Amino acid sequence: MPRTKKALTSLIAISLALTLTACGPGQDAPTRMIKQVTDGVELSLKDNGVDIEILNLLLVATETGDAVLVGTIVNQGDTEDKLLGIAVGSNQAVLTGESALKKNQPIRFEGDTANAKAVFYGVSPVAGRHVKLSLGFARAGYVTAEVIIRDKRDDYRNVTSGAATPAPTSSPDSQPLQ
Repeated sequence: MPRTKKALTSLIAISLALTLTACGPGQDAPTRMIKQVTDGVELSLKDNGVDIEILNLLLVATETGDAVLVGTIVNQGDTEDKLLGIAVGSNQAVLTGESALKKNQPIRFEGDTANAKAVFYGVSPVAGRHVKLSLGFARAGYVTAEVIIRDKRDDYRNVTSGAATPAPTSSPDSQPLQ
């Protein structure tokens, strides 16, 4: 009888371990719905014929006290759109390069295939903090995302504010990006 009791106890323990660790909700499990696989934020704008994907959106703090946007914007819709501006609070980014969002022709900020640049000059960003970054589009309207400010190392070690002439990006009462 003691052996039978031990075997039954072991069988119950194994059954409990297997059922308690299984993912109950299946295809709708919260862990399956996570979309953010990098430090950057991902957004989808799909409304009124708009189909825009924003991928790996984040800011990098440079040694010169600037914040540089990293990310990709892709228009998957049939109608062209345009990126009008990027802001954090009252701080406007200086945009250079591509701003037209043609179907399946991405706007890439930073990296080897970059075709645009967005820099917040002289804002003293604080790495590790999150800020609310807003993007304005001609058709899609405005979207805001909470993005992280990364320090300039690892994958972001080559990010610079570039050679563009800095323009005033903030009012006298604006706050640093922190």
